[in-house]
Amino acid sequence: MKFQPTPIACGLASLLLSLQGAALAQQAAPARAADNKAKQSLEAVVVTGIRASTEASLTAKREASANVEVITAEDVGKMPDKNLADSLQRLAGVAVRTDYDEAEKVSMRGTNPDMTLILFNGHTVSGGDWYVSDQTSSSRSTSLSLMPSSVLNSATVYKTSQANILDGGLAGTVNVTTRKPLDAKASFGGVVSVGAVHATLPNKTSPQLNASLNWKSDDNRLGIIGQVFAEKRYVRRDSASRFAYGASSGWDVINTSTMLGITNASLAGTGYTAADLNGVRLPGSMSTEFVEGVRDRKGGMVSVQWRPTQAVDLGLTAFQSKMSSDNYGRLTSGAMYSMLVGKAEPFGAVTAAAANTSSNGQRVYASLLNPKIVEETTIYGHKIKVLRGGTIAFANGTTPQYVGNSEGFFRSGASASSGFLDLDAKVKLSNDLTVKALFSTTRGEGTTDQDRGITYARYGTGITFELQGVNDAPTWAYQGAGDGSKPVLNADGSGYRLISRSVPTRYLTIDKERSLALDAEYQQNSGIFQTLDFGFRHADHRRDHRRSAPALKSSATVAPDASQAASYPGDFGADLGAGFENTGFYFPREVLRSFYDGITKATTPEFERRVAAEIEMREQQSALYFQQNLETADGAWSGNLGLRYARTVVDAQIATPVPTGLCQRIEPGKPVVPCTAFPTAIVTAGDGASYFDGVPFNPNTGTIYYKVPSHKQFDHILPSLNARWQVAPGWIARLGLSKTLGRQNYNIYGAGYTSQACNAQGCTVNGPNAQLQPMTSANTDLSLGWYYSKRSALVLSVFDSMIRNYAKTGAVRQDVTVDLLDNQNVVRTYFINTTSNQRARIRGAELSWEQPVWGGFGLQSNLSYADTHVEDGRPMVGASRKSANLVGYFENEVFSVRLAWNYRSEYVNSTTAPAPTANSQGLSVVQGITMPTAPTIQAPVTNVALSVNYTVMPGLSLSFSGTNLTNPSRGQYRYSELEPQKVDTSGRQYYVEARYKF
Repeated sequence: MKFQPTPIACGLASLLLSLQGAALAQQAAPARAADNKAKQSLEAVVVTGIRASTEASLTAKREASANVEVITAEDVGKMPDKNLADSLQRLAGVAVRTDYDEAEKVSMRGTNPDMTLILFNGHTVSGGDWYVSDQTSSSRSTSLSLMPSSVLNSATVYKTSQANILDGGLAGTVNVTTRKPLDAKASFGGVVSVGAVHATLPNKTSPQLNASLNWKSDDNRLGIIGQVFAEKRYVRRDSASRFAYGASSGWDVINTSTMLGITNASLAGTGYTAADLNGVRLPGSMSTEFVEGVRDRKGGMVSVQWRPTQAVDLGLTAFQSKMSSDNYGRLTSGAMYSMLVGKAEPFGAVTAAAANTSSNGQRVYASLLNPKIVEETTIYGHKIKVLRGGTIAFANGTTPQYVGNSEGFFRSGASASSGFLDLDAKVKLSNDLTVKALFSTTRGEGTTDQDRGITYARYGTGITFELQGVNDAPTWAYQGAGDGSKPVLNADGSGYRLISRSVPTRYLTIDKERSLALDAEYQQNSGIFQTLDFGFRHADHRRDHRRSAPALKSSATVAPDASQAASYPGDFGADLGAGFENTGFYFPREVLRSFYDGITKATTPEFERRVAAEIEMREQQSALYFQQNLETADGAWSGNLGLRYARTVVDAQIATPVPTGLCQRIEPGKPVVPCTAFPTAIVTAGDGASYFDGVPFNPNTGTIYYKVPSHKQFDHILPSLNARWQVAPGWIARLGLSKTLGRQNYNIYGAGYTSQACNAQGCTVNGPNAQLQPMTSANTDLSLGWYYSKRSALVLSVFDSMIRNYAKTGAVRQDVTVDLLDNQNVVRTYFINTTSNQRARIRGAELSWEQPVWGGFGLQSNLSYADTHVEDGRPMVGASRKSANLVGYFENEVFSVRLAWNYRSEYVNSTTAPAPTANSQGLSVVQGITMPTAPTIQAPVTNVALSVNYTVMPGLSLSFSGTNLTNPSRGQYRYSELEPQKVDTSGRQYYVEARYKF
């Protein structure tokens, strides 16, 4: 084990030893560590309402050495929070990513969710994702949509790190604790709540159930808590976007050398010439998306606690949650870019080999009529021109041409699950030494049983459009394209023609971990030295992503019966504005099921395998730490000083193509004969090779893969210091200095190799960078708080984080090599085109204020600002500059109400972790200006939620809550808000509940 301690680590270690030596001559003084006081304060408060929970949270925050935020079960119970992310987003410096109207992933201090570590009872929790793009991404972010808010006892958000906190939270750590049976006040009790939720956009109502039961023995030695939950909610999302097939998707620029229909003659009377339009930003498509789904979350938790003696405390906690999330997405898209360049390939390809438009034997190009052009200022400060409206149409008399697509993809069996089992023990070996042990195993799955869909090409003569605000749908209409609500091709060539039915694909991502942690606390009570914490942890983490698919029976593209198609609902897009074509069609779920049952067949599990997409990783994490807790006799000064050593060992099996011609694929059901030239080749996997009925099997089609092992070890020393100073009565100042660790996403190390090539300059291959270092951050945090009453506080924090090894993805040659076979069966050294490291920085401030007003009324509020800088000049993914919360409440003995307002400013939107060769470092030339390619930016969004609780009688209460009350539309844009990319809405949700506590 070799490592080089940093100067900060050496300095902190020297200071720790010198302080320990100086204290040997001092008299012992009875005092407690600040963190212990915080815990005892939480335990001492009898939570009976919003005001009591506010007092408990502020007490914990005031007494803690580190800069923390705390929420309790009462905070959640009196809020319209349906999962843990809903609750956490109300804290200063915390933001969430929202999918389908529900908060899902948590980020801290202007970073993306991958940089925030989520813990349950002090250990990581494996979770799955329900959506296919997230299932394939292998992100480290934890989806809290699986965690109903009812499982929470308390949650502590650590904004500054300390040595006894699990490493991995680069920006911060959230530790959620569940209830312990022996902490219950009564020997027997429970809570049962039943209710319903009504979602306005799908216009459906579904049931909600939560129940828990706790028992403990009269001698307070044995206790059990059991909890179950079943929560179902229908979801729908209406969208307008630029999404389409091929080159028509998103934005591009006008180029009159390829868009030959844009001429001086076609622009006559507009004030523009063709040359004026070169380089103008062009929306490639006008599209609508209609998505329906369900979120059916079921699970439970069991906690057992046994205290055989006062010195021994043993516990078991088991949790399991599964959310079934079948979803059906339909897209109706235009192909404006293809029309302008005279291409008719029905998947939007515009290469030289792609099909050309043809009308009466002549190639035709759409013209741009009545252009509306404005100037924008990009996010990089450049002035460029944007096409905001116009008509893109073929000349009169042109036969119908390719103008867009319609598709529907039904993802059945989509689900996510998460579970863990904890065995914990706390033993007091002496009056001075207490030892804790925690063994945990956790497993999460994200799966989609069948992702299947059909695609139609649409034919017409033109599209007229005009962009609106970023939160409103554009107006547009198709010309000469037939009835958009029916999948039929008319006699004149307008309408729809089936062009594809996908191979149904199954996705399965398994994430699991086993860990053992041993922690000890030694009571010193020697001057300022209160306790010494030290411990060890080892975790074995596995990540496995697989894809598989049955075979199609035939290459023939057959269509379902057009008469079985259904139209989009009449209210589709009603909340997005008026004036766009909102027609569309789809085939009901059962029609698609039956259709695919008839065109697919099972082969063998081995042949259905898709090796190219697999991620197969093992990550072992080990850590040692020491933390000295300090406090003066009068309590005016306290803090902790610590060192944590972390080792990460990453082993990956990387899918790599076998050179063409070396091996033959094995036909399903035939004896397996290993490839003589390359015995490790996975010759049984189909990887998309066709296997049609009545067609002889060809063993030489497609690509065969083998796995190349990758091994890397990283060692880090993580010093930390937290100091708390009571400046004056009620005034608390804090300083936090730390180095934190953030591990790269799994696919950065585990994605496959592609595009092998050799030339006179050597050999290159695209793939993962095994030498890519984990991220580290040097953090400084300063805060000053005025705690001027039990439930009142004004706290200001400023922070600065210097990040190293922030990933810059893209296929750029690095000084990293791998030995692979070339097509002559010769082992060569290949330079890897892959991700590189760069630096980033986050600086910001947070202000929070809590204040009872009068007679049961009160306010809770916070503001956060984070300024991020990335070395390459691009905005940091997931980083919001501003966020804010304002909560007003009233509470008396029988009635309580909370109204919560939440705001999050714009941020670069990324729903998945980028692959190592995904281009995050591309450049675009627009109107002669070279600048980074435009990211997709989520526009600012404001939301309002309400919760009302009424106590009918002791133990029985009724509640009503509403979320998304303003029905916000969520917009996205590119270089500026003058380039809207997408806008969607999901409607409001109303909950009613009866709760009985006994």
